Amino acid sequence: MTTKKTPKATFSWIDVKTHLADFDRAGLLGLVQDLYAASKDNKAFLHARFGLGDDPLEPYKDVITCWINPPDFRNPISVSKAKKALGKPEGLAELTVFYCEEVFDFLADCGMDDEGFYDALVRMFEQALKYVLALPTAQQAAFLTRLDRVRRLGKNIGWGVGDDFNHFWSEAGLAGQA
Repeated sequence: MTTKKTPKATFSWIDVKTHLADFDRAGLLGLVQDLYAASKDNKAFLHARFGLGDDPLEPYKDVITCWINPPDFRNPISVSKAKKALGKPEGLAELTVFYCEEVFDFLADCGMDDEGFYDALVRMFEQALKYVLALPTAQQAAFLTRLDRVRRLGKNIGWGVGDDFNHFWSEAGLAGQA
């Protein structure tokens, strides 16, 4: 006689949301506190979401630094995980600009002869510009100054990176601005 396994139930956000509706304020705060205490990733997520600390994006910046210039290859890293944790446009702008800056810190220490690497950098520069220009005008200046520095550094690395940076800079209406 063979016993048939029952299929595992799969749950979704709708199932969780249904249960959350039964929580009062104190119960919901208790749940968030339990999640906060459960893992370092949850803490980092909540700190970033609520803008807590001097640099709530630091854990995600560390991820980018390790991804661009890893101290070792033992730890799996996910930039997309860092992006998902942010609910604020200025956080995405910060991470994408920081990524571009980190690439040039990495390139200062070593050379790179990989077209895919430079293609990824150009795509990130383009995304950084989009995120920055989507911010309120008052928040754009500091990011644009940093991106202009990255743009200028791009002139020196070949692979058409400088030309691509200038193209996106100009396309964004920033030609003649520094």
